[in-house]
Amino acid sequence: MTETATDTILPGSGRLAHAPKDHPPLKRARVGILIANLGTPDGTDYWSMRRYLDEFLSDRRVIEWSPWKWQPILKLFVLTKRPFSSGEAYRGIWNNELDESPLMTTTRAQCDKLRAVMEARFPGEVMVDFCMRYGNPSTESVIKRMADQGCERIVFFPLYPQYAAATTATANDQAFRALMKLRWQPALRTVPAYHDHPLYIEALAQSVERAYAGFEERPTALVASYHGLPKSYFEKGDPYHCHCQKTSRLMTERLGWEKGDVHTTFQSRFGPEEWLQPYTVEYVAKLAKEGHERIAIMAPGFSSDCVETLEEINEEIGEAFHEAGGKHFHYIPCLNDDDAHIEMIASILETEAQGWLTRGAAEVRTAAE
Repeated sequence: MTETATDTILPGSGRLAHAPKDHPPLKRARVGILIANLGTPDGTDYWSMRRYLDEFLSDRRVIEWSPWKWQPILKLFVLTKRPFSSGEAYRGIWNNELDESPLMTTTRAQCDKLRAVMEARFPGEVMVDFCMRYGNPSTESVIKRMADQGCERIVFFPLYPQYAAATTATANDQAFRALMKLRWQPALRTVPAYHDHPLYIEALAQSVERAYAGFEERPTALVASYHGLPKSYFEKGDPYHCHCQKTSRLMTERLGWEKGDVHTTFQSRFGPEEWLQPYTVEYVAKLAKEGHERIAIMAPGFSSDCVETLEEINEEIGEAFHEAGGKHFHYIPCLNDDDAHIEMIASILETEAQGWLTRGAAEVRTAAE
C-alpha cells in the first residue's frame, strides 16, 4: 500500500498521520520512469543464443506468419543453425570485462545518467530503471519491482525513435502484459515515437558534426542506415518508412546540407520476403563503384550500439564497401549515453509526465509535512 495525494506520512516513521500505531509502514508514492530497449542474450553460447532468438523470433509482432507455418521452420531449421552464427557475431563485440553485450552496458549507462538528471529535477519523486523486451532484465520483472516499491504511476519509454509494430508496439504489448499479472496495477503512460523531435535531430546532427571535424578528409557521402522491415508491414500501415525518411530529411536540413547529401538505406534483412529498400549492404557497394572512395555511415534508428551496428555495419557492410573498391569507411557511433541524448530523453519524459511530475513538488510537499 502507498500513500494517496491527500495522505501525510509522518517523517521518519513511514506511517500515515491518521493511521493506528500498528499500521504497517507505507512506501511514498513515486513515478516510475522505465526505458525499454530491444534485448540481449545472457551469453554467447549456443543455449543462451537459442533462448534469446526463440523468444525474439516467436514474437507475432516480429514475424507475422501464422504460427503453424512459422514455428516448425523456426524450431527445426532456424534455431538449429542461427545460434551458432549469432553467437560468433556477439563474441566479436562482447564486453568481456562485464560479461555482457554492449547493448546491456550502454543501456545501463543511459539509465544511470538519466536517473541522475531526473532525480536532480524531481528529488524523491521518481524511480528510474531499464528493461528489455527480450531477455533480461525482463519488462515484467522491472514493472513488478517498481510497483512493489511504490510506483503508482509509470512512464514507459521504448527507445525506438521511429515507430514500427515490430519494435514500439511489441514493447508496449509486453508492458501491458506485465500489468495483467498485477492485482494493484500502476497507471501507465507510453511514450510515442520521437523521430522528428527537435532535440533528437539536434543530437544526431551534433554527432555528425563531431565525427566530420575529426576526419582528415570529408566523406563524399553520408549513409543513414536504419533497421529494415518487410515491405508487407509498410503496406499494412506501418509508418516506419515515412518516419525514417523524415528523420533523414530533418537532419539534412539541420546540418545545412543539400537534399540528397544523406542517403537513407535499410539493413538487417531476414527471410525470403522483400524488405524496405535500398539495402545498405548493396548500396554502399554501389557508392564505391560510382567512385565514392570515402564514406561515413550512421544508424539513426538505434538508440544504442549493438550487434547490428558494431558487427553488421562495422564489419559486414564495411567489408562490402571495401570489396567494391571503396577506400575509407567511417562508422559514426549511435547516440548511446551522450549528454545530448540523455537531455533529449529527459525532456520528452517531462512532457509525457505532465500532471504526474512538477518541478519543485518535492520541496513543497516536504515543507508542508
